[in-house]
Amino acid sequence: MRRNSAEDSMRVNRRTFLSRTAMGVGGVALGSLLNPALLNAATRGGVNPLHHPPRAKRVIWLTMAGGPSHLETLDYKPALAAMDGKLMPESLTKGQQLAQLQGQKLVCFGPQTRFKKYGQSGAEICDLFENIGSVADELCIIRSMTTDAINHDPAHMFMNTGSQIAGRPSMGSWVLYGLGSESEDLPGFVVLTSLGRGGQNQPIAARQWSAGLLPSRYQGVHLRGKGDPVLYLSNPPGVSRDQQRDVVQSVNAINSGFDALVDDPEIATRIIQYEMAFKMQVGVPDLMNIAAEPKSILDLYGCQPGDGSFASNCLLARRLAERGVRFIQLYHKDWDHHDGVKEGITLKAEEVDRACAGLILDLKQRGMLEDTLVVWAGEFGRTPMSQGGNGRDHHNKGFSIWLAGGGIKPGFSFGRTDEFGYAAVENVVTVHDLHATMLKLLGIDHLRFSVKFQGLDARLSGVEPCRVVNEILA
Repeated sequence: MRRNSAEDSMRVNRRTFLSRTAMGVGGVALGSLLNPALLNAATRGGVNPLHHPPRAKRVIWLTMAGGPSHLETLDYKPALAAMDGKLMPESLTKGQQLAQLQGQKLVCFGPQTRFKKYGQSGAEICDLFENIGSVADELCIIRSMTTDAINHDPAHMFMNTGSQIAGRPSMGSWVLYGLGSESEDLPGFVVLTSLGRGGQNQPIAARQWSAGLLPSRYQGVHLRGKGDPVLYLSNPPGVSRDQQRDVVQSVNAINSGFDALVDDPEIATRIIQYEMAFKMQVGVPDLMNIAAEPKSILDLYGCQPGDGSFASNCLLARRLAERGVRFIQLYHKDWDHHDGVKEGITLKAEEVDRACAGLILDLKQRGMLEDTLVVWAGEFGRTPMSQGGNGRDHHNKGFSIWLAGGGIKPGFSFGRTDEFGYAAVENVVTVHDLHATMLKLLGIDHLRFSVKFQGLDARLSGVEPCRVVNEILA
């Protein structure tokens, strides 16, 4: 049956529109490969202009996965030492949620490490962490952190996303969504992982750096510390970079035409990610080549090129920060000390102490600490009661973290737990408070930073009341 002229006109116009759109956007895609400034315009964040003058431009989040014991690291409790071996006061623990100690006899377990005062601030820190102690006057120690979760995976979810329910964006994705990226050839949100030597290396699910309900272009990219940092990063044998550029241009032209038809944000993500992958083929090998660093810098961190250690990842974090990456998250595993907490903490100090201090000193000497927010935190703390005689169970009612740089008050301690280190009792800080404070330092008002999801305003800082912890801001 013959179509009428109006139908023919509409069909020609649609075909012409799609072909021209494909050529146009495909041209932009190629142009951005040749001229990074074009792509930079597309990576500005959703918060523009910022709500507040920013103090920090980027975040380096050091995740001590497994739950560090605050009682052997940052929160010395002489009263707990005096009660060692005696029953824990029931007034503190009755009716309280515990993990593996629920329903068992609760016996006080004194601190298993020695503490020392460091710096002009007199911060009390475990003396196994002498390098971190040497930069104590750069740190703000919060000893009154709390969290809602008491087991590893939901606690990581809560610390990373503000929710124990999977599917919410990670904080790195929120920050990238709000601020965009300054990097030309690297993702704006990068994750690095390392293993400890104690054998408690629980897996970390990739959903911890998921974009959740945000477009997937904002998800974190995991770079491996050993072997190829990204699988299939190199071109196959016989494929030149020019040929690869032609493939990317052609694929993006097709995707652009389809995007014009269906207007799907995931297709736009696909276009951007093809371009980013092409650029990463040059940017990532250069980034990972820490052998190019002076010996003095390698010694500062205590790392060897290619060893996949936490120390190497700290050096990579500085290199990522220099290259404009907005959010850098390091996971160091093996902090889950249900037994042998003294031996475990000794191992962890050997693995992270020098590198953490080296990162702070390196950032400072490069003039980057003042606009880089560094956070050291686990997903929860450990019980003041013993487990198995020489370990500690999971604990969410009081634990410690530290922050540095990026507008944080240096040489400062905030908050307090009770005399046993069981519960935060003064200046309590929640995970949502921490997220709100982090966003404030980046120039974002957490109450005005949301996306619509299922008819509600989803926020990193959640829907329950929380606050910016202004007391810890410089």
